[in-house]
Amino acid sequence: MAKKQKWMQEALGKRPGALRRQLGVPKEAKIPKTLLVKIVKADVGTVIANPAATGKRRYRVTRLMKRRALPVLTAARFRRRRRGRLVR
Repeated sequence: MAKKQKWMQEALGKRPGALRRQLGVPKEAKIPKTLLVKIVKADVGTVIANPAATGKRRYRVTRLMKRRALPVLTAARFRRRRRGRLVR
């Protein structure tokens, strides 16, 4: 077996709510998937516009922001697979 079986819990649970605070999204609202995809695809240092209505309007993409957004997208894919769908 691998060294750690709960690697995803450790990746997501280090600083709960840090990405949400960095993006300025309220606690009761979900972080838009389109925004996360845009953050992951953008280069570090570029300014991107928020395609959704929640949160700030513009973001400067940092390495820390990209590092926080990537595990969230990965976790969303895992949740979809559990339900039996493989659609991206």
